Amino acid sequence: MILPPGERTLLIDDAARMLDVSRRTVYYRIRQGRLRTVRTRNGSQRVLWSSVQALLRERDDEFDLVSAVEEPGGYTGVGV
Repeated sequence: MILPPGERTLLIDDAARMLDVSRRTVYYRIRQGRLRTVRTRNGSQRVLWSSVQALLRERDDEFDLVSAVEEPGGYTGVGV
């Protein structure tokens, strides 16, 4: 994959810290296609910053939904 102009990349360790998960979980997310990577010339793998941001947004959206369900008068479902 050719890096899009202006795209930043992170080391696996840095992506794990940003997501507050283990390195192993980062590799799982890469295999699942939830994190995108590029390979450097020496073969190391870098995580695209945009894919980390997307995963963080997804996680925030899930948290908002859970919070709404737990709040009195919160989310009750469609058509309920």
